[in-house]
Amino acid sequence: MTTTLTEANSIESLLGKETESLLTYKAKISQDLLHLPGPDFVDRVWLNSDRNPQVLRNLQQLYATGRLAYTGYLSILPVDQGIEHSAGASFAPNPIYFDPENIIRLAIAAGCNAVATTLGVLGSVSRKYAHKIPFIAKINHNELLTFPNQYDQVLFADVEQAWNLGAAAVGATIYFGSENSTRQIQEISHAFKRAHELGMVTILWCYLRNNAFKQDKDYHVAADLTGQANHLGVTIEADIIKQKLPECNNGYGAVAKATGKSYGKTDERVYTELTTDHPIDLTRYQVLNCYCGRAGLINSGGATGKNDFAEAVRTAVINKRAGGTGLISGRKTFQRPFEEGVKLFHAIQDVYLSPDVTIA
Repeated sequence: MTTTLTEANSIESLLGKETESLLTYKAKISQDLLHLPGPDFVDRVWLNSDRNPQVLRNLQQLYATGRLAYTGYLSILPVDQGIEHSAGASFAPNPIYFDPENIIRLAIAAGCNAVATTLGVLGSVSRKYAHKIPFIAKINHNELLTFPNQYDQVLFADVEQAWNLGAAAVGATIYFGSENSTRQIQEISHAFKRAHELGMVTILWCYLRNNAFKQDKDYHVAADLTGQANHLGVTIEADIIKQKLPECNNGYGAVAKATGKSYGKTDERVYTELTTDHPIDLTRYQVLNCYCGRAGLINSGGATGKNDFAEAVRTAVINKRAGGTGLISGRKTFQRPFEEGVKLFHAIQDVYLSPDVTIA
C-alpha cells in the first residue's frame, strides 16, 4: 500500500528541524532484543502463549483490519472522553460526536484497525457495526461530575456485556501510583482473566497518577516510571499496552529528592546503559518493559492543539522507530471536522506504511 502524504506535508516537512535526529538516530538498546511488529506477529509471538484460540483470532482480527492490515501495526480511535473529560468539554468543538454512530463512522472512514469506546456507545450501534470494525469496549472510567472532582477509575461495565455486544477486546485504565491503584489492579486483573476466558483481547491504559510525580518536571511521563507501569500491566496479562509518550526520565530520583523519602527501586544502569535523553531511547525503554515488545506498545496522541499533524507524525515516528506497535489518537481527530480527522489518521498511518521510517 502506498502512502498518501503530499510533498508539502511529507514526514520530513512535518518533523522540521528534528528530521535528522528522529529519522537517522541509532538506539542505545539494540533492536535485536525486541520482538518487533510484522505481518506474522500473532504467529511468531502469541502462538505459544496461554491465550486460547479465540483470543488469537481476535488479535489477528485487530491486526488484519484497516489501512495498516497485515503490517503488525495498529491505528486506533479511542473515544472515552465523554466520561473522562465530560461530554461537553469533549464534543462541543464538534457536536456531531454526541451521536455515537459518528464515532464508529470516523474509525471506519479513517481506516483504523479498531475503535475503543464506552459500553453505551458500542451498545447503541453494535448490530450495525460489530462485524465491520473490531470493537474495544472500555470497561472503567474516571468521571468528573462528583464534587470535589476525584481521580479514580471505576467499573462502568463488565466483561460479559462487552462480549455480548460483539467486542473483540476490552480496554481498561489503571492509575498506577495512586491511592486506589491496588484496588484497580485487582479489579482489572480479574476482568482480564475473564476476558481471556471468553476469547477477547485485553488492552491496558497504563497511566500514572500521583501529585508526588509533579516536581520540577511532570514525571507522570518519565520513562522509568511509565516503563514500570507497563511492566505491571503485562504482568496481569495485558496483550497491548497504551502509554503516554515519555518526555523525561529519573522519576524515581526526583520523587525521592522532593519528598526526602526513599521511593521505589531502580538501578543506575537504567539511566547510563539502557537510556539516554533521546525520545527514541526513552520510548524503547517503555517497549523493553512490555516484555521486549511481546505485548505491543501503542502511544497516545495527546490533546488537540495548533500543530496536531506535526505532533501526531512525530509521535508515530518515535513509536515506530523505538519498536512500538502504533498510535491511539482521539481528541486530535474527533475535535476537528470529519474529513480533517480522517486526514490526520492517514498521516499517522502513513508513517507506519512508509519503508523510509525504519526501526532504530
